[in-house]
Amino acid sequence: MKFLYSKAIIVGVSVLLPALAFSQTSSNGSNYATAIPTAVPFLNITPDSRSGAMGDAGVALTPDVNANFWNPAKLAYLENNDNVSLSYSPWLRQLVPDISLSYLSYAHKVDDRNTIGASLRYFNYGSIQLFDNSQNPQGTYTPNEFSVNGSFARKFGENFSLGLTVGFIHSSLSNAYFATGSGQQAKAGNALSAGVSLYYNKPMQEFGTDGVFSFGTNISNIGSKISYSNAGPKYFLPANLKIGFANTINLDDFNQITLTVDFNKLLVPTPPIRDVDGNIIKGKDDNISVPAGIFGSFADAPGGFKEEMQEISISPGFEYWYNQLFAIRTGYYYQNANKGGAHYLTAGVGFKYESFTFDFSYLAASQQNSPLANTLRFTLSASFGGEKNSRKH
Repeated sequence: MKFLYSKAIIVGVSVLLPALAFSQTSSNGSNYATAIPTAVPFLNITPDSRSGAMGDAGVALTPDVNANFWNPAKLAYLENNDNVSLSYSPWLRQLVPDISLSYLSYAHKVDDRNTIGASLRYFNYGSIQLFDNSQNPQGTYTPNEFSVNGSFARKFGENFSLGLTVGFIHSSLSNAYFATGSGQQAKAGNALSAGVSLYYNKPMQEFGTDGVFSFGTNISNIGSKISYSNAGPKYFLPANLKIGFANTINLDDFNQITLTVDFNKLLVPTPPIRDVDGNIIKGKDDNISVPAGIFGSFADAPGGFKEEMQEISISPGFEYWYNQLFAIRTGYYYQNANKGGAHYLTAGVGFKYESFTFDFSYLAASQQNSPLANTLRFTLSASFGGEKNSRKH
């Protein structure tokens, strides 16, 4: 039987699949994964340029159509009847030239209180050349992943809304045969997901002028485990909790600033520390159900409370608008060195003309230390029907 493989597939799988997460070996020979492993991590990649320019913060920002990703509850506060956005980002350009993330988001106001939304996320790995064990070409394969989500948001009063999201996830990373003696072929992984979200905003007077304080939270990617073979292991989806705050101040009729910060935590088990024989010597068993993994994720780190706090990433961001025509944005993303160690500065701009908005962002990570260095994002949005909210871009 032929075993099809490719260096590119091996690199992609080693980056994305939980079985091969970063690990370290202690002095007693134990092995411990430092980054929390999940399948389909593309679900948590920032898709749009506005939040991408603000340190990957967005759960409490003034509502736009990309709330389908950040906080679907915000969709209830869109002022236009129909809203659509298309985002594109070349991904890991420092490593490979043809990986990309595309994101399409749409929202429609049913009435003054209810809004429905839909989104499509597509992660493309490009074409990969396959070979057999004798290095004979076996054609090409195009790994890809996508998710389709539908959302419903409803206002409860003037300041509070809730959102509900359901989704389908498809992950096709390889068509190779597993070299385990079973001859079992890899298959595409499929899963269903759900999420709940909340948004609160309160107009108020700040520093003698109009302002808006907002709070948001979004629990996303709660769903069934995913597997890449009929008899192989099953992996957790990247269930995720985002909590954010934002404060928007209208300095005058032309100038507006927003300060925001997001806190982010994966709701999946932290791997325990095991000895060389695989026995747990510290921490808790991570081979548990999805509900147990979600609730246990707040108290299962081998390092106790200190390590639990290290699992929270922080994203502060800043946005300035002039006359709702031109925006400048910047932000910073921080992840503890023991939990992946990603940290980078972001910046971007936005331009608005009538019903259309173009946003651009740039990720300025260290080129020597991060494959995310020089990541670009492009977003084109349009809104039609209804009165525009002067607080939003």
